Amino acid sequence: MFTGIITGQGRVDDVADVPGQDAAILRISAPGHTHDLGLGGSIAVNGVCLTATAIDGDLVDLDVMGESLRLTTTGALRPGDPVNLERCLPAGGRLDGHVVQGHVDGTGTVLEREDEGNWVRLRFGLPHELARYVARKGSIAVGGVSLTVTTVSDAAEPEQYFEVGVIPTTLRDTVIGARTPGDAVNLEVDVMAKYAERLAAFTTGDLS
Repeated sequence: MFTGIITGQGRVDDVADVPGQDAAILRISAPGHTHDLGLGGSIAVNGVCLTATAIDGDLVDLDVMGESLRLTTTGALRPGDPVNLERCLPAGGRLDGHVVQGHVDGTGTVLEREDEGNWVRLRFGLPHELARYVARKGSIAVGGVSLTVTTVSDAAEPEQYFEVGVIPTTLRDTVIGARTPGDAVNLEVDVMAKYAERLAAFTTGDLS
């Protein structure tokens, strides 16, 4: 489990397809994130939970399955690209953001970026099937960053969007600070909303 509080930035060192398989090996430079990361350990890269398969100093190899390559921005990463990093939450650790699983639900697109003085307003377009899980004042992970939703589109609008306000610290310390209109981002909606919907689908009225 993660919290959406980014603990540093890394950089893509290499992306290599696995011959004959629907998969790739992502190698990242992750300074400050490998001292307690063992083989099989989890690290979130732009909000995608990945497993360490090899570690050499600051370099970490991560297996990426085909579904992750297709459904997240991971498949578009290239050597030199910066990435948000977060190690999994230790038992007893502070939950400063919100519950983030690292299971990306889909991608969104930056629609607008507006400087509001000491913060920036960002508007993201998102798939219609994800929009129902996003609520004003609720939480969402964008590129692995825990953010509070400030505005949502009306349910009847054909093109769905939401907005967030991003403070200077987040702009400076995470990759989201470099995002501009047209950029794709990973989105993970609040898991509680997904569970509530699934539970409602099985509700019979008997609460015993």
